[in-house]
Amino acid sequence: MVAGFLNRAGLSSRTGDSVFSLHTSASPMFTGLVEGQGTVRQIASLPVGLRLSIAPDAACFAATDAALGDSISICGCCLTVVAIHDGMLDFEAGTETLSKTNLGRFVVGSRVNLERSLRADARLGGHIVQGHVDGIAKVIDIVRSGDWIDMWFAPGPDQLRLLVSKGSVAVDGISLTVVNVTHDRFSVALIPHTLQVTTLGRVAVGDVVNIENDVLGKYVDQLLERRFGNASSLGIINAAPGISMGPNTEVLPGIDLNQESPPPR
Repeated sequence: MVAGFLNRAGLSSRTGDSVFSLHTSASPMFTGLVEGQGTVRQIASLPVGLRLSIAPDAACFAATDAALGDSISICGCCLTVVAIHDGMLDFEAGTETLSKTNLGRFVVGSRVNLERSLRADARLGGHIVQGHVDGIAKVIDIVRSGDWIDMWFAPGPDQLRLLVSKGSVAVDGISLTVVNVTHDRFSVALIPHTLQVTTLGRVAVGDVVNIENDVLGKYVDQLLERRFGNASSLGIINAAPGISMGPNTEVLPGIDLNQESPPPR
């Protein structure tokens, strides 16, 4: 039986006494369990974006523990290490990344959450986080209850409609459980440990954070979109074929959830 694990160079597998390595184009994956924080030390403008130099805290991981080409989550945004120098890691963020995330708001001294990509032999303690930020949300309320905090965010409609109570969401790269969802906002409950080891302990009302919706919800949404059009807005995602639906049940006129799917175009 071949035992394999993902390392920073690619896919490395061990069979008996032989070891072989090959690079893989598979996307990196994160857990949303932030390893620690770092500080933005330098920011340089590029023709089509920014170059960020970030120094990980001593309690996080050393810059020398990373390698060129590694994927690291910076406040939930997956970026590639392009240089390592003077205890810092350099990353380049293009215009698309800057338009979808809060990275363009960074200044020298900004604090960031850091997480290296997951190894296949490691525990998945949070949830599957791709590092593909879907959009930003503004912090609109912070309610303190002892050492705990209930934090409310106002995301865009495309992110809000994919959030469900007790579901998962990544906020600035942190795996969190959604507590409440209303028509225009959602909340999470933050324990003292999360507030201490991540940047959420420093945010204030009006700050902007990165949001990544649960990838499972995004796939379901896309499948429904391809089958029914804008199905989620029609309210038909709460019924599924073969669970409690009769053979002729229609959720909406003309839509039979038990009929065969049309062939792909």
